[in-house]
Amino acid sequence: MPNVKIYVDEDILAEHEAALTQILEPLREIVAQHLEVPHSACQLALLPVIALKDQPAMNVEIHIMPRAGRTQKSLEAMGTEIQQRLHDVTGRQVAFRCSQLDPTTYVTLK
Repeated sequence: MPNVKIYVDEDILAEHEAALTQILEPLREIVAQHLEVPHSACQLALLPVIALKDQPAMNVEIHIMPRAGRTQKSLEAMGTEIQQRLHDVTGRQVAFRCSQLDPTTYVTLK
């Protein structure tokens, strides 16, 4: 159930909306492969924000359930690949954050 939110400065989103929208499917593929989950388990969203100019123009936040194979090294590799793809589209700095949720307290309703 990877939940990926891509916060994009509204000016950057306006300039690159078509390309960012098109890259969502390849990004989902990266997430699905790295985390070994089906595409149907992945939720990705582009969210416009008004950000400070001294912060990265884009911030990727992903929340996942822990698994044995999801090491810091493997998650960093996924983050690096996502950062590179988004940078290739926008030419902007991209921050990446990944949190592993506590399965004993996590609640989801669909």
